[in-house]
Amino acid sequence: MNFKKKAILVVSLILISLSVFAEGTTETREAVAEYTSDASPKYIFMFIGDGMSSPQTNAAQVFGGVNEPGRIELDKLTFTQFPVVGIQYTQDSTSFCPDSASTATSLSSGYKTHSGVIGMGVDKMTAGVTIAEKLRDQKDYKIGVVSTVTLNHATPAAYYAHVASRNSYYEIGLQMAASDFDYFGGGSLLSADEEGKENLYKVMEDNGYLVTNDRDEILSLNAESGKVYAISPVLQDDGAMKYAIDANDSELQLKDFVRKGIDVLYNDNGFFFMIESGKIDWAGHANDAVANIYDTLAFDEAIEVALEFAFNHPDETLIVVTGDHETGGMTIGYAQTGYNTAFDILKSQKTSFVAFDEMLAEMGSYTFEELLTLVEENFGLVAPGKEAANPALVLDEYEYSRLEKAYNDQLSGNVDGYEESLLYGGYNPISVTLTHILNNKAGIGWTSYAHTGLPVPVYAFGEGAELFSGAYDNTEVAKRLMSLTDVE
Repeated sequence: MNFKKKAILVVSLILISLSVFAEGTTETREAVAEYTSDASPKYIFMFIGDGMSSPQTNAAQVFGGVNEPGRIELDKLTFTQFPVVGIQYTQDSTSFCPDSASTATSLSSGYKTHSGVIGMGVDKMTAGVTIAEKLRDQKDYKIGVVSTVTLNHATPAAYYAHVASRNSYYEIGLQMAASDFDYFGGGSLLSADEEGKENLYKVMEDNGYLVTNDRDEILSLNAESGKVYAISPVLQDDGAMKYAIDANDSELQLKDFVRKGIDVLYNDNGFFFMIESGKIDWAGHANDAVANIYDTLAFDEAIEVALEFAFNHPDETLIVVTGDHETGGMTIGYAQTGYNTAFDILKSQKTSFVAFDEMLAEMGSYTFEELLTLVEENFGLVAPGKEAANPALVLDEYEYSRLEKAYNDQLSGNVDGYEESLLYGGYNPISVTLTHILNNKAGIGWTSYAHTGLPVPVYAFGEGAELFSGAYDNTEVAKRLMSLTDVE
């Protein structure tokens, strides 16, 4: 690695001193440009952890770390060790607690819009041009988009679609087929079939895409494969990939779709590759810290694949890692545990809330005692007075009564009252109560089942990485990528 790369840390400190300027001002950009005037990334990875901010990132580091008297250590993630770190503010034109459609539009296109709007301005009529579209049209870069959730969901769609409503899934799918992007991968499509309209997968094929969910065919993809839509062979009922905690070793993971994407996209002109871990967000909505952590770790593994590529292509590769917003109001610290944490007990959870809900559905009817047996097997929690390998996993009387109420509310359908909406957030009362109890025992709290207004860190490595230091609006992420690649 050349002197410039070794000097990134020093340059970052200089750039931090420049952040006294107003965020995103012309003065800031011009000052930063002095240090990046010769940067010209040829291969760009844009990683978005949906719903991921500092709490989610650090929870994953604490989870794998050491918590002993006199020795408290994080198990640092790959991307948290990147030499350049910035922070972006996420508000959109309608809220300080924005959604994925508007924030992904800011990250991809560099402008603000309403929550729920993809790739269009505040007037909901003016369509912008994304960094991916500009690099395709002006630089002949190959373009890839991967997500663990459905590919016509808000975040991936923001890189190729322009619609007034994120719920226009069929229209978004049509625009995906017409995008002429080179590689899509991960989840399937929502609303692929609408009455009187052509199946979206057929539309993709008619537009020249190889559409496959065959594991062997996906693993054999390369630069000669043409345009590809590689769908995970194993999906949940909602069309998304499984939570990482529920997947077995033989199933394709996010890192595999990144690796195959590199194989498809690699060429002499360059590529832009957006990779989303969408289920960090979904686990945050459900307040399932363990599912959230495992998907964050899987996200980090996918980033490691990009970093390997960067090491083999120094002076040509830029990796940017960020989130679109924070989800759930996650905190490390809970009133009941005071200044203590006990993340080791989180490892007693063996399944996501979704997989546990499926277990309950398969059982049909069950007694509270039968539920307790299933809870012990999958969460490690046991009734008061019963022994547990870790005493912290024994429910106290208050926690036990919470679980009893959740059981009765689930059976009776009592989930719509004011108190119940606060307790369960629309999720299965049993599973969300279990994750809350386990999370709280470990020292994790939640404030919401929705998004929050927390700022989101930006981590960068490689050619032009220093441009992403400082504090700025989320629109600056797209603008600075455009500046680096000299597109208009």
